[in-house]
Amino acid sequence: MQHVRMRGMVSPDDDAPRRNSSSSLRRALGILMFLAEERSHPHGSTLSDLATGLELSKSTVLRLIAPLRDVRLVDQDPESGRYRLGPQNALLGQAYLERRDTRQITSPHLHRVAEESGETVHLVTFDPPEIVYIDKVESPRAVRMHSRIGGRLPAYCTATGKVFLAHATDDVVARVIAAGMPARTPTTITSPDRLLAELDLIRRRGYAVDDVENEQDIRCVAAPVHDHTGAVTTAVSISGPAARVTRERVSGLGTLLISATRTMTEDLGGTVPEPSQG
Repeated sequence: MQHVRMRGMVSPDDDAPRRNSSSSLRRALGILMFLAEERSHPHGSTLSDLATGLELSKSTVLRLIAPLRDVRLVDQDPESGRYRLGPQNALLGQAYLERRDTRQITSPHLHRVAEESGETVHLVTFDPPEIVYIDKVESPRAVRMHSRIGGRLPAYCTATGKVFLAHATDDVVARVIAAGMPARTPTTITSPDRLLAELDLIRRRGYAVDDVENEQDIRCVAAPVHDHTGAVTTAVSISGPAARVTRERVSGLGTLLISATRTMTEDLGGTVPEPSQG
């Protein structure tokens, strides 16, 4: 009697090749991850390195690595015979990074920070000597900081601006200082030496504070979001009336922001560098 298989149904016999194929894919991906990790030799890994590290036979590694070499995800040095990541990984990585929508990815985190802090939260980018608001979640409270997306403020006297400056090159910091540091409130830092000392503190502490330095009666706390190179691409701030965002709350808000921006960094494919100890 002839058996007719209904579309969409999978027989037990069909499961075996699918399982085998899935297992092979996972092991092939394991080769890529091994070559990408620090345990791999700087100049690539030998066949023995891969077999030992992945607990596979050499013949299995050779079978799995062949299609990876075909598409240049893995290259083999013709002289040493060592295997290393191929150039197609750069293409995939760049495509991944270019297609990440920063605002879409960070939005849930901004809303969570606003809910937990009860204050206005901003996502900010850097256009020296100014910072630019690119997203915002309003405080649920009636009295809150006034700001608008697209608005600009000086970097030297804002928490987010100081975050960028703390991780910027010396020439960028010098350019911002040269643009002028006029007092915007009685507590604005107007001395380059004081600003540089503040930037050193930010690098060690992990977050920055605008202690009523930009706008009267407004205090802000900010932390950085890093890209895949460790550079600071955006920063997130919590802002509110100084009577609510008190100095006693600053440390807790800083901890909240560091946790949130680390998660944002990971979601965006970024890398958080080790904190400076200098």
